[in-house]
Amino acid sequence: MTGDQYLLLPGPTPIPERIIRAMGKSLINHRGPEFRELLLEVTEGVKQVYQTNQNLLIYPSSGSGGLEAAVVNFISPGDKVLAISIGAFGDRFATIAEKFGARVEKMNFPWGQAADAQAIKTRLDEDKNGEIKAVLITHNETSTGVFNDIKSIRELTANHPALFIVDAVSSLAALELKMDEWNLDVVVSGSQKAFMIPPGLSFLAFSDRALTVHQHSTNCRFYWDVTQGLKYLEKGQTHFTPPISLYYGLREAVNMMQEEGLEKIVLRHRQYRDMVRSSVKAMGLKLVAADESASTAVTSVYVPESIGANQLRQYLYEHMNIIIAGGQQQMDDVIIRIGHLGYVRNLDLLAVLAALEMGLLKMGYELEMGVGVKKAQEYLLQKLPDNLERR
Repeated sequence: MTGDQYLLLPGPTPIPERIIRAMGKSLINHRGPEFRELLLEVTEGVKQVYQTNQNLLIYPSSGSGGLEAAVVNFISPGDKVLAISIGAFGDRFATIAEKFGARVEKMNFPWGQAADAQAIKTRLDEDKNGEIKAVLITHNETSTGVFNDIKSIRELTANHPALFIVDAVSSLAALELKMDEWNLDVVVSGSQKAFMIPPGLSFLAFSDRALTVHQHSTNCRFYWDVTQGLKYLEKGQTHFTPPISLYYGLREAVNMMQEEGLEKIVLRHRQYRDMVRSSVKAMGLKLVAADESASTAVTSVYVPESIGANQLRQYLYEHMNIIIAGGQQQMDDVIIRIGHLGYVRNLDLLAVLAALEMGLLKMGYELEMGVGVKKAQEYLLQKLPDNLERR
């Protein structure tokens, strides 16, 4: 099928025309004054999204590169680390720490559920001698569509001296996150999510407390070394050659986000989630996440075994040009994941929900056509202004 795809993944996400045009500008000298101005501008802009006045570096990498940067800079070989996992990306963070010599203790919670804040507090309270040097936790687990209540968990664990290191790759600007106010030490995010630009940039924000730990870290690093990163940032440069076009896109993205306002962006994502969930429930399908821990970036939905999640996804792609995500690991062919992250519009979601109903009907699922779309329309109608000027 020709035409633009309906790209509803939890990343990469659709790119606005403004950002596409911005990335088409001619390249400049990455050691010159024009790039210095660009780098300092976007660094400050991203820090505003983090709601931090502390340190931030931008790396040419995916989000996983940012997670590795967090490990090699702030965790030394032999350090004991408590890794909180509620899905595939929590497991990944733990694996990266293990690969670089940390002694990782994992706290696994069932896929589809948020981490138990009280259980984490209890475990850290047991660590009387402060052996645990860092806590690794995912804010938004895209493999299941569940988020962890980072604010509450941090409040309960604030008395323990371990660094609190957060994977916010898919959550930053889609969920509320206040780095300084919540006393977070290290927070990682990426460009291909709510920032609305292509994959290729990761953001590593870290507190002065974490920087002190870094100065005594014995881990191996070269490309990811924040000491060198900060040294070059003072000169208005990056340690290594930057993807200049992505920086152009990031500047335009930050401008768009400032125009909309961070609170409105977070609210918009929350409304996307609620609209999609209400529609799916009306279709009679079961959701993976409970309402209180449901992601604002992606909604995970169980597909009847008689249909198969991957077969449904393939049908939507081949016949309607719609891309949604499937499940990972034990969730493969069990769930679909509908992304509503970044530059997604209400009518995009309405179209995909209508297509989902048709796909289900074509594959033998008993459904009153339009029931889910109507529910989404009713939800959206409540959010639209009713003080339209009459002409």
